[in-house]
Amino acid sequence: MAGRWRTDVLGEDYRVRTLELAPDDEGDVVASLVRYAPPTPEPVRPVRAVLYLHGWSDYFFQTGLAEFWHAQGAAFYALDLRKYGRSLLAHQTPGYVDDLRTYDEEIEAALDQVHRDLGTSARVMLMGHSTGGLVGVLWANRHPGRLHGLVLNSPWLELQGAAVVRHVSAPAVMRLARLQPKVPLPNIDTGFYARTLRAAEGGEWTYDERWRPVPSFPARAGWLAAIIAGHAEVARGLHISTPVLMLASDRTVISPRWSEDMRSADVVLEVELLARRAVQLGPVVSVVRIPGGLHDLTLSAPPVRARLYAEISRWTAAYGWS
Repeated sequence: MAGRWRTDVLGEDYRVRTLELAPDDEGDVVASLVRYAPPTPEPVRPVRAVLYLHGWSDYFFQTGLAEFWHAQGAAFYALDLRKYGRSLLAHQTPGYVDDLRTYDEEIEAALDQVHRDLGTSARVMLMGHSTGGLVGVLWANRHPGRLHGLVLNSPWLELQGAAVVRHVSAPAVMRLARLQPKVPLPNIDTGFYARTLRAAEGGEWTYDERWRPVPSFPARAGWLAAIIAGHAEVARGLHISTPVLMLASDRTVISPRWSEDMRSADVVLEVELLARRAVQLGPVVSVVRIPGGLHDLTLSAPPVRARLYAEISRWTAAYGWS
């Protein structure tokens, strides 16, 4: 069951509604669906829509992304997944699930709402960032024919250090997940990524730090086990039939010491791994590297964002979606 549309925290041009989900062991569970809905001279009912999935310890606030898709003639929706952002309730463990398939419920609820708004024939593209990209590709693989495209913004398709690290660490993580699934793991967030973003530290952005804290929400054993299982599934090869666009920065800078180079690189994931894993997603995959891109490419410097959006526009035109 969904609540009514109401004004979102991002302002009058954004609407949000609560999606009520099945309770879990922590009690009530909700997700939040945001729609960019600026006033138009005449009523408009687009025939295309984009549904955006955010990353780990994050929520939707990337208004420029919404404006880009709107300018392309697509209705833009963003989903704050359960236990994140607008959907995080006081009694919940932030970001925690022990199976990425759990998110099927809110993705289905969001798509149902999109089709209620736009009609059953509306063509929907899924866009995922980081962990949202991993969730998105696994969902798309299990639900062939549901999407008309998949756009990935630095998707988390493999652990840093590649498969060897996953194989070595997986048994210990799985054992801990069985015994103490919600035990917090050591937090390795240095705060450098936030430093590249926050206006107060030389970046461009302000956002709600209750929903995107520094350091990030603590990862927990059960959640990491679910992530590792998802990475293993990607490594075995997926069969996504719809065209896929994978975008990532052209370089990674991961270091225990701050460097100004971090302001023009991915400081979270190893982009070479992302590119190698992307070609295993399906038969039609385009990989585009964005010079100077941050981990969330939509939060990069203005010239980099312009390049990002130009590449997406070219890809959508090539596949007849725009």
